[in-house]
Amino acid sequence: MLFRQLFEPQSSTYTYLIGCERTREAALIDPVVETIERDLAELDALGLSIRFTIETHIHADHVTGASALRERTGCRCAVPEKSGAAHADVAVREGEAIRVGELELQPLYTPGHTDDHHSYFLHHSGQARVFTGDALLIDGCGRTDFQNGDSATLYRSVHEKLFSLPEETLVYPGHDYQQRRVSSIGQERDRNPRLGGAKSVNEFIEVMAALNLPRPKKMDVAVPANRLLGQRH
Repeated sequence: MLFRQLFEPQSSTYTYLIGCERTREAALIDPVVETIERDLAELDALGLSIRFTIETHIHADHVTGASALRERTGCRCAVPEKSGAAHADVAVREGEAIRVGELELQPLYTPGHTDDHHSYFLHHSGQARVFTGDALLIDGCGRTDFQNGDSATLYRSVHEKLFSLPEETLVYPGHDYQQRRVSSIGQERDRNPRLGGAKSVNEFIEVMAALNLPRPKKMDVAVPANRLLGQRH
């Protein structure tokens, strides 16, 4: 498997490139519109052809590069079915794998940050990875105060879907704001200050209610655009 973790600094977003060495097919998880030239150059350097863009959810802090990449390459755009996004080519559902050559991404429905959120589990050549979007971050999690988010729902998603994965599973989040790149299920289950250890659902709800975060700066532009796969009209 070919793998790259790519970073967009304005929104601190990670985009993940996964590629099949045999078929040379690839996918980009959570591409950002401002970095599609970088992503295309990376694909070209690796000799890969992009088959899918894959969204974890409808983002509020950046505009996806899905539509622009489809226009440039003819790839297919995979978006959680529950997002209601227009013009998607693949409706993502838990239990229906997304195949990229010999690689198989398993969608896990993990709502709570948003009501459409999915994570993606990948096991290949003895290594397990999970791409957690904003549901589970390194030492944290995504907010739950808009887009039909719900703290109790996020707690259940993380504990029932993500923390039940093998502890050695590598956790690749949708964002990090402190230059951290990867964690593991075991570490987050034991040490995540919001969700790990013996934190109860009521303790988690109290923590999230007290955050008092500002609205994402791009929310009014990003959410409508992302419901059109990044198109602004």
